[in-house]
Amino acid sequence: MKTLASKLSILVSLALTVAASGVTAQEGNETPLTAEAMPLATSRALVLDLTNGNSRAIAVGERGHVLVSESRSDWRQVEKVPTRSNLTAVTTAGESTWAVGHDGLIMFSADGGLTWTVQRQDVWKPMPDDADWDAFDPTQGAPLLDVLALNAQQVIAVGAYSLMLRSDDGGQTWSKIDPNAKPAEAVVAEEESEAIAQPAEDGEDQASDDWTMDADALVLDEEDDPHLNGIARDAAGQLMVVGERAAAFRSRDGGQSWERLSLPYDGSMFGVLALGEGHFLAYGLRGHVQETMDFGETWVELDTATEATLQGGAMTPDGSIFLVGNNGTVLYRAAGSGQFALQTYSDTEQESPVLSNALALENRAVIVAGEKGLGRFQLN
Repeated sequence: MKTLASKLSILVSLALTVAASGVTAQEGNETPLTAEAMPLATSRALVLDLTNGNSRAIAVGERGHVLVSESRSDWRQVEKVPTRSNLTAVTTAGESTWAVGHDGLIMFSADGGLTWTVQRQDVWKPMPDDADWDAFDPTQGAPLLDVLALNAQQVIAVGAYSLMLRSDDGGQTWSKIDPNAKPAEAVVAEEESEAIAQPAEDGEDQASDDWTMDADALVLDEEDDPHLNGIARDAAGQLMVVGERAAAFRSRDGGQSWERLSLPYDGSMFGVLALGEGHFLAYGLRGHVQETMDFGETWVELDTATEATLQGGAMTPDGSIFLVGNNGTVLYRAAGSGQFALQTYSDTEQESPVLSNALALENRAVIVAGEKGLGRFQLN
């Protein structure tokens, strides 16, 4: 995803000294730069995401690198990409293609990844000394970590500090959505509960000098603005977002409103796959994989036989699943099976790099992306 070779390392590097208030779609834009030429990008550069378009496959990565392939085997680097920001995710709807990344960047291509324009950029700006800190916005300058095109007009991007952006006009304008916003009825219920709360008795020391903390007080609270790492949509149009510290969000109305969920494993999930109506698979830290068949009402923790962090995944045309991650980890689950088979990817130099994502091919094969560019993994 970001500056190293995995979403985890990127999230760790999110020591973003962010500030300032919100911006519009075009605020913060700078003169576009041309990505540096890198002849070995396909084998040596960090590639973070890839997807299939109508005409070709498109991969994105560090320093604004974009790679394309009609054959899904021979890749070439696109010239004159208007950014040097790291690109973390890419999505397509027909020939319409969006890529997102650091500096709140959103780029658009109308021709399947061959030419690009910047639709949004939000470079971080330090707050002046006399700034009103009540207006502090942690999402200013924050990276976007995933993007999903619902169709050629509607696109949703998610990122750090619960940053969620939506466009209904093909990316010409973007609006912020707060997935943590509580429904009006929930707000009313909280206010009523606070109103009837009993005040402390006269003489009761409300600021006790006893600093002893019990076990419950030491439990970490739920993150107010968790990083949003992955988004997926099922066949019924339902959306699922997963993020850090067991946070997940679901939407039944195409992303207009969101409901927060809590996953059974309290670590971060770095991606999610939609496998069928209401059927989602979330994967992430230390090899944890969680599956729901009822759109997040219940989740089951699956055995993966690995503690390697999982960064990406893909579903093959027959319904089988590949998950990839650190140290060349590849997990495969055949369609109809409940068990994962653990294997390891090695490149032509017999190295097992961090893998960031995968793109399914025919015959139980995937293109893998990671810290050593692109490669192919064929299931034995």
